[in-house]
Amino acid sequence: MQPQLTIRPAVEADFPAVARITGASYLSAGYFNDAAHPYMVKIMDVAERAGKATIWVAERDGLVIGSVTLARAGEPYADIALQDELEFRMLVVDPAVQRSGAGKAMVDAIVSHARTLPGVRGVSLTTGQTWESAHGLYRKTGFQRVPERDWFVPETDIKLLVYRRDL
Repeated sequence: MQPQLTIRPAVEADFPAVARITGASYLSAGYFNDAAHPYMVKIMDVAERAGKATIWVAERDGLVIGSVTLARAGEPYADIALQDELEFRMLVVDPAVQRSGAGKAMVDAIVSHARTLPGVRGVSLTTGQTWESAHGLYRKTGFQRVPERDWFVPETDIKLLVYRRDL
């Protein structure tokens, strides 16, 4: 049996672990080849992100093993959120403990939190076109593709897929 998992708002002391896990997750999944890629540099600047969005961490046995960023429409880290949606981005689990249930637990916590927010009727997210393990997690947790909302990263040919779960 896995030790208890706690999902909580990130504090400044968590930022180095969040940066490490974010970088390791994206690199090990093959999303990027180099931590110096401009997008990698941006997402690993956790202090900057925390100043503009809500970051949660998943903690097990006193160790941060995952994180996720939450945003509402109009906020700097919201890419696709409609007015009635909570969007989550950069859901990552330390590659050393992936497939331990932490990702699903974070998604479940996000959905539960969204249900408490006035006016929120859905949760949305963007994911990479080839990120099959992520697609599986989202389908398993009740998200459905919304292909008419897919979009391209500006100035690239990288297509991102949109998923939504109604509450």
